[in-house]
Amino acid sequence: MIPVVHHPDYVAEAPPGSRYRWGKNGLVRDLLIDLGDRVEWHEGPPMPRAWIEAVHDDDYVAEVIEARVPPAKERRIGFAVTPPMALRAQAVPGGTYAAARVAMARGYAANTAGGSHHALADTGAGYCVFNDLAIAAYRLVEEGTCARVLVVDVDVHQGDGTASLLAGRHGLATYSIHAEKNFPARKARSTLDVGLPDGMGDDEYLATLEATLVPLIDSFAPSLLLYQAGVDPFAGDRLGRLALTQGGLIERDRWMGRLARAKGLPIASALGGGYGDLLEVAHRHIASIVAVAEGTGVAAQA
Repeated sequence: MIPVVHHPDYVAEAPPGSRYRWGKNGLVRDLLIDLGDRVEWHEGPPMPRAWIEAVHDDDYVAEVIEARVPPAKERRIGFAVTPPMALRAQAVPGGTYAAARVAMARGYAANTAGGSHHALADTGAGYCVFNDLAIAAYRLVEEGTCARVLVVDVDVHQGDGTASLLAGRHGLATYSIHAEKNFPARKARSTLDVGLPDGMGDDEYLATLEATLVPLIDSFAPSLLLYQAGVDPFAGDRLGRLALTQGGLIERDRWMGRLARAKGLPIASALGGGYGDLLEVAHRHIASIVAVAEGTGVAAQA
């Protein structure tokens, strides 16, 4: 069975005037329900405010929780932070943290939301409100659950928020492989950044991923991998600039699972980006979750 973390607050109506296409999390949930007893459901509680404030500025946390984010920050996020959005923003990091805890016991677990890698200390950005990856990674190390956490980000966009929020923090490292000319225009500095040229396809991508990620894992020796499993490197993605096929995405994720298993590392995934027809994108996310689970061997467990 595949351990999956979901929270009802992930599925929220679009705020007025939103440019972001809402509904993906509900579709992902429904498609996972269709898998029946192949999925083992978990629900993580919302992240306590103190752990959010350990990564984000206190004033910004208050603006989000009280649903009074200034218009300039809402424009940078891409949608209004309404009360339902505020609840969602607290639930998502709790789900990524819960997925990590389940993964430590089971080998792998997936969050049906998250991967909000553009959120910065004092503002959200790029459809991201709070940075669930940074919050969860910091908490896991700070409370002593993990000695070292490596965030592996394969979204087509650089994980600039995660890189900046975790830079210099003990026991934490970041890896981002992304389209170099894509958003954000101003990149942060991850522990290791791998910027790719437009149009790169399956074979070169997978070879580059292996050649760069494996040495980092060997040198950093993480206790856990937090995997931002964005599916927007897909050739037909509306906001992507790479050219992976659906088969290439599946091989990427299955390889990640096999790598984690070979290194004896638990791996927890967050959804990440994917843009286009909502149902098609949701199917790609499901294929990603299943592929990582197959690679780790968790999918075969009763």
